[in-house]
Amino acid sequence: MRTGDFKQTYGELVTLVDSPPVWLWSALLVAGLIAAPFVLNSYALSFLMIIMITVVGALGLNILTGYTGLISLGHVGFLVTGAYAYAVLVSKYQMHPLVGFLGAGVVPALASLIVGAPSLRLKGLYLAITTLAFSFIINTVILEARWLTNGARGISVQRPEIFGLSFEGDAAFTYLCLGFAVFTLFATLNIRRSRVGRAFVAIRDNDTAARVMGINLHAYKLFAFVTSAFITGLSGALYGIYLSFVSVEGFPFLLSIEALAILIVGGLGSALGAVLGTILIVLLPEATRLVFSLFSAQMDAMFTTGAQELKSMLYGLVIIMFLRFQPRGLVGAWHDIRRIWVNWPLRY
Repeated sequence: MRTGDFKQTYGELVTLVDSPPVWLWSALLVAGLIAAPFVLNSYALSFLMIIMITVVGALGLNILTGYTGLISLGHVGFLVTGAYAYAVLVSKYQMHPLVGFLGAGVVPALASLIVGAPSLRLKGLYLAITTLAFSFIINTVILEARWLTNGARGISVQRPEIFGLSFEGDAAFTYLCLGFAVFTLFATLNIRRSRVGRAFVAIRDNDTAARVMGINLHAYKLFAFVTSAFITGLSGALYGIYLSFVSVEGFPFLLSIEALAILIVGGLGSALGAVLGTILIVLLPEATRLVFSLFSAQMDAMFTTGAQELKSMLYGLVIIMFLRFQPRGLVGAWHDIRRIWVNWPLRY
């Protein structure tokens, strides 16, 4: 039985997972997700698809905000850029879906250089406002570039067929989203334990000390912006395919608040926290609707007609509650429970 979390070698410190039970539980979870399309109805399967797509985007934002400590309120700008890049390449110019996914990552990554370069000397609230302004600017550019984006009319997107495999059905598309989510999770976990990831964390904890240690702040901050935007763009492409239609109205500003709520609820700087926070935030409005519908049909109707307003209220309430009672998020709560279990009946 493990009685502590002590590392004796550098290899143990940077290993991806040092616990066989964690590998076992992870394998069981993946097996359950593979079996899910065979046992879930279409309504429940839609939530699973949204969770997988949101996990990809949340992990992208976690690199910028969780690992590097750079707050972004405009990540929906990268999301909509990725969705439009895929839609234009695949639906308008009839390119291969893999080229569309590559463009959905590269185009937001290039756009991140535009907003990232002037933001290198900004921190905290000033950086957040700069990224917020970027999201509004990118929406205006998309609406004005009618020759490319069809303006406010948007672009219809079909589900892809890759190397003869059709992802037209919900089950097949769920597997595609699951593949992207698992690949992104492993990528971000490996970034975190690499030299680049440790530089990100050093910048987040104390950028002055990081500079003294020889870390190039400008280069690593730009790299964090580019990597985060690339992954977020992929999430945007998947979301556009899920909606079957890409338009500016399909990517409201609320998605940026939802992404920040996911990181705060799950635990900043943790890939596991991004996954747990996504599950809670995505299912929270539906769980709340089901609870209130038990008491009154009018409450159920209220959730249907004022869904966006109620979602904003719920996200704000959850953020306040977690910042007040559990600032380390769900991951912090899990660590507390595990420590109590290991050390019981002793206090330490």
